[in-house]
Amino acid sequence: MSVTIKTAEEIDKMRVAGRLAAEVLEMIEPHVKPGVTTAELDRICHDYIVQEQRAIPAPLNYRGFPKSICSSVNQVVCHGIPGEKRLKKGDIVNLDITVIKDGYHGDTSRMFSVGEVSILARRLMDITYRSLWIGIEKVGPGVRIGDIGAAIQTFVEAHDYSVVREYCGHGIGREFHEEPQILHYRTSDPGLELQPGMCFTIEPMVNAGRRQVKLRPDGWTVVTKDRSLSAQYEHTLLVTETGHEVLTLRQDETPPQD
Repeated sequence: MSVTIKTAEEIDKMRVAGRLAAEVLEMIEPHVKPGVTTAELDRICHDYIVQEQRAIPAPLNYRGFPKSICSSVNQVVCHGIPGEKRLKKGDIVNLDITVIKDGYHGDTSRMFSVGEVSILARRLMDITYRSLWIGIEKVGPGVRIGDIGAAIQTFVEAHDYSVVREYCGHGIGREFHEEPQILHYRTSDPGLELQPGMCFTIEPMVNAGRRQVKLRPDGWTVVTKDRSLSAQYEHTLLVTETGHEVLTLRQDETPPQD
């Protein structure tokens, strides 16, 4: 599959889908509290996407995934399946939302604290969020994709955390996952040159311990091998003529200032 350059009409549709995905994360925030199950969060998000937004939750039945969102708690790195276990005070959880509207996808995720969390957990989430924005700030026409991953890895490892390498960002548009792949670590290949009209996600997964992960028997849930905490943030980006546009920016969100 080759990289698609979005037309002006397609970009408009990507903006709508991105805004809707961001709105789901805004809507669900007050529901993330001790005692709630991730299955309940999934149901609330599903109903909101389908009934209020008149859109489609992209994960549902995607390659057999059984739920409408991904919910990854504590040592779960990504692709956690919502279930009946209740969140407790001190947990951290990533909710990953992808919405399809008029045939186009908007994909975003963020971390939530369940009640008061540890200093370690807060620091991990802060560094992960900052690493996302360090990657975003690299995006612009003429930049090589490899520059994004190199910047993220350098920042994360400077703070004694590790970057997961088995999963990456991806092109997005009519398809959930398109070319190019956006690695979050340095390689010897500088990668593709970014062009205006490209859309893709940046979504670093950062572990408090070692970078190695394993897949649980359910075929979806990815966890840290050493059971250390993991965090992830994600945005969908558009490359513009002068830089970039964050299509999934939340209303209350401002990039880190230092």
